[in-house]
Amino acid sequence: YGADFVGADISENQIEAAKVLAKENKQNIQFIVSPAEDIDFPQDSFDVITACQCFFYFHYETVIPNFAKMLKKGGKLAVLYMEWLPFEDKIAKASEDLVLKYNPKWNGAGETKRPIILPEFVDKYFDTVHSEEFDLDVPFTRESWNGRMKACRGTSASLSEKELEAWEKEHKALLERIAPPEFDILHYGSVAEYKLK
Repeated sequence: YGADFVGADISENQIEAAKVLAKENKQNIQFIVSPAEDIDFPQDSFDVITACQCFFYFHYETVIPNFAKMLKKGGKLAVLYMEWLPFEDKIAKASEDLVLKYNPKWNGAGETKRPIILPEFVDKYFDTVHSEEFDLDVPFTRESWNGRMKACRGTSASLSEKELEAWEKEHKALLERIAPPEFDILHYGSVAEYKLK
């Protein structure tokens, strides 16, 4: 699209996967492995900074002033979030219930549609331009939904290898019973656009 991109993630594995995708799509993207709090580009480096599926993990008091510094005058910050809706989608609900069976302390269950709300001090640096939430039907197969659920922090990031193996076996059997070979999972998307003051 005529832009120069820099991609950052705390996970070296995620960055390696991104490099492969960029190469496959003939995209020339600079990638760095770093926590968001440690990213340090010179003042006025970027027109836009985006944070997708990650902003809620950041230490706001560190990243907000730093993002403001790195943005050019009139620069934009876009925060995006997407999550499945277990109370509206029976396959998502059954999958969440199974995760909770194996990991009752998982705090990622029970998501509901909500706006992106940042702490009040962000107003010192940014004005809100736009904010909205919307429904998304995301297509899956049994295999890809199992992979998606396996990738959530309630399973692979938390369960022992033996527990994960048992969970996955039970999840695959569950999907055989309740899901057709291909299906949509109802998600919601939430986006907020901010402009540098």
